[in-house]
Amino acid sequence: MLVRILALCAALALPGSAMAGSKSLDQGADRFVVGGSVRVFDPVAGDLIAAGGKVDVNAAVNGDAVVGGGDVRIGGAVGQSLYTGGGNVTLDGAVARNVRVAGGRIELGPRAVVSGNLSAAGGRVHLEGTVKGYVQASGGRLLIDGAVDGDVVARSGAVELGPKARIGGKLRYASHRELKRDPAAQVTGGVEVMPMVGRPGEAPERRTVARTGRWLWTAGLVLTAIVLVAAMPAFTTRVATTLRTRAGTSLLAGLVALVCIPVAAAVLLITVIGIPLALIALLLYLALLLVGYTMTGIAVGDWVLARHAGANVAAMGRRVLAAALAVLVIALLGRVPWVGWLVSFAALIAGVGALVMQARRAPAQAVPAAP
Repeated sequence: MLVRILALCAALALPGSAMAGSKSLDQGADRFVVGGSVRVFDPVAGDLIAAGGKVDVNAAVNGDAVVGGGDVRIGGAVGQSLYTGGGNVTLDGAVARNVRVAGGRIELGPRAVVSGNLSAAGGRVHLEGTVKGYVQASGGRLLIDGAVDGDVVARSGAVELGPKARIGGKLRYASHRELKRDPAAQVTGGVEVMPMVGRPGEAPERRTVARTGRWLWTAGLVLTAIVLVAAMPAFTTRVATTLRTRAGTSLLAGLVALVCIPVAAAVLLITVIGIPLALIALLLYLALLLVGYTMTGIAVGDWVLARHAGANVAAMGRRVLAAALAVLVIALLGRVPWVGWLVSFAALIAGVGALVMQARRAPAQAVPAAP
């Protein structure tokens, strides 16, 4: 199983990969599917892991479902928990346990039923279905026009309750705008307004420490970019070129790697002999995430130089400065409320995908035999 999972992570980087189709691997009851367009119409007895540009799951999944893509729709029933993310995410089926979702646009249709809890983060979150537990939501706009049996905790640019909203617990929200509430909406536990800055009751000293930590992390990213460009100029140029010329494939390959590598490590942890390898794999995975995020900044810096510096794009000093500034800008954009996480996530998976695709190297030319 481990070999197949790792093969899935590299599938998009192999010569002849078809972005329009999909590749499927079965291991026992579990199913792994990846491709430009993924359609799952046959029932899955175990867990489902699927990633692609467009993913449509319209079949029952008895176990957990981990789904990511540009456009994601879950129409079948999920027997355990659902973990999903994408540009547009639509849930129209039933989930027996919890849902964790992140995306630019998130919709829980009228037929969606979440028996556990819902955690959602996105630019727009629209809830029309039923959640039998609690709801935690953050994003640019939250609209609740369905039933929530438990509490709702929301941090959003705008919070709205439609005429069909039925909240069995308390609504606690933080927003720069007043709550927009239809007269027919019902909130059994009442409404509480939370402060926008920091967490409720968080001391100013802790917020200062958090801000300092974020700036130190940003400085570390900039320093990493400088070291990578200076120490490995040829390699960083090759990765940056891959990212710029095959951006779509890099994003998809990065998304697959983001899902598959932790699964592979989990498989190793099952066996005692594989525990050391799993720990090493997890450490390398964290390093891959760090370098991948930084490589996106390096690629952006090289792109800017190519447009404005012409033949001087290869100059070491210019590359180092451009990479440092690009990483800094991406990190700052990542702090923009509501949409910053999308910038950071895109930078992460794009850089990781470009790194994974370096496994696709042209075969070495045969050396002629000596006469």
